[in-house]
Amino acid sequence: MGILKDRFKAKSEIVSTEIKDLLKEHGDKVIGEVLLSQVYQGMRGITGLVTETSLLDAQDGIRFRGYSIPELREKLPKSNGGSEPLPEGLFYLMLIGNLPTEDDVQHLTSVWQRRSHVPNHVFATIEALPVNTHPMTQFVVAIMALQTESGFSKKYAQGMSKKDYWEAVFDDAMDLISRLPRIAAYIYRRKYKKGEHIQPNGLLDWAGNFAHMLGYANEDFHELMRLYMTIHADHEGGNVSAHATHLVGSALSDPYLSLAAGMNGLAGPLHGLANQEVIKWIFEMRKELQTEIPTKEQIAEYVKKTLSEGRVVPGYGHAVLRQTDPRFIAQMEFGKRHAADDPLVQTVWNIYEVVPPILQSLGKIKNPWPNVDAHSGALLEHFGLVEYEYYTVLFGVSRSLGVLASLCWDRALGYPIERPKSVTTKLVKKWLNGEDNIWGD
Repeated sequence: MGILKDRFKAKSEIVSTEIKDLLKEHGDKVIGEVLLSQVYQGMRGITGLVTETSLLDAQDGIRFRGYSIPELREKLPKSNGGSEPLPEGLFYLMLIGNLPTEDDVQHLTSVWQRRSHVPNHVFATIEALPVNTHPMTQFVVAIMALQTESGFSKKYAQGMSKKDYWEAVFDDAMDLISRLPRIAAYIYRRKYKKGEHIQPNGLLDWAGNFAHMLGYANEDFHELMRLYMTIHADHEGGNVSAHATHLVGSALSDPYLSLAAGMNGLAGPLHGLANQEVIKWIFEMRKELQTEIPTKEQIAEYVKKTLSEGRVVPGYGHAVLRQTDPRFIAQMEFGKRHAADDPLVQTVWNIYEVVPPILQSLGKIKNPWPNVDAHSGALLEHFGLVEYEYYTVLFGVSRSLGVLASLCWDRALGYPIERPKSVTTKLVKKWLNGEDNIWGD
C-alpha cells in the first residue's frame, strides 16, 4: 500500500476510535455559546469544525501538530546545504502527526516525482483560455481538467465501500499535490514568458523543482520557495480555502472538485488575493510620493490618508491573531539574510514600524500587526517574480498541502456532510420578542 499510506491508516484508526469514545461519553456537552452577532457576521469565533492538521493560537500564531513556525524551521528536514524546511516534511507531519526523518522526506519526494505526470488534455484546456485570463482562473480550470484522473470518482461509481473512501481520497490527494507545481509553472510560463516552458527536473525536491520550472536557477529563490510553501500550507480549518475544501468534500465530491472550490475561495481579495493587494498599495504609495524608499514620516502620512479614504492598510490585521504573524517574522528573517539591501524589502520593514502604532491609536482595531501577506510579495519581487497577479497561485500550490491532508482525515474519520442550520431575520425578530425560541433553550 505504501509506507506513508500504511502509517496514515494506522494513525487514523487510532484517532477514529478516540473520537468515537469521546462522542459516546461527552457528545451531549455544550461547547461555547453562539451570539446573534456571530450568526450575522460570518460565524466568527464559533467552534464548529475539527481540523487535525493545525491550530491557530491568538498569541503564538499557527501551530502545525503543536509545532510553531520557528520550531518547524529548526526541526523539519532540509535540502542538502539548505537552511529552510522542505514542504514534504510538513505534509508528512500534518498527515501522520509525527516529525519525519530525512528518509521519510526523501521517500515522499520520490513518490511525488513518480506521480507528477500531467495528461496532455490539461495543457490543452489551459491553452484554450485567452492568455490574459487571470492566473487563478487558469489554475482552477486546470485542476478541474485534472479531475478526469480522479480514482475516488471512478471507484465510487463502481460501488466503493465507505471504509475505503479514505484510501481513494489519499491517492487523489497525492496525485494532485505532485502535479500542481507542473501546471502552476506552465501557467506562469504561458502568461508571462511567451509560452517558453521548462521541463521538470526529477532530481529536485518538490518546491525546488517548482522554482526550477518557473525559470529560477538561483538557489536562494529555491530556498524562498521551500519556506513559502511551508508557511502558507495551512491555517486551521475555518479560513475560506480550507473550509470550502472541507465543505465540498463533505458531499463526497472528489479531491479535485474539492480543491477547486477551495482555490476559488482563495482567489478572493479578502483571502489569498491579499498578498498582491499589499504590493499594489506599496507601489501606489511610491508613485504618489515619487520615491523608491519613502521615509517613515512619509509612510505615516500615506497610511493616515489611506485610512481617511475608508480603505484598509493591506497586510495588517487578522481575524484571530493578536500578535505579529510568525510567518511574517520568518520572512523578515529570510529577507535579512538574502535581501537586506532591497529598497522594497526595506520599505516593508519601515511600514512594520509605522503602521501598528497608528492603528492602535484608533482604538478600534484588535490586531494592528502584520500578517503573512505583508511581506511575501516583497521577497518575490526581489528575486524577479514581479507578476503579482500570479502570487495567489503560489499560495494555492502551498495551501493544497494542508487542505488535502485535512481531506484525507475527513474521510478516514468518516465525517458527515456539513449542514449547519440557518434562520431568517423574521424568525430572529420573533425570538427577540419572545415569540419563538430558535435556539431551543
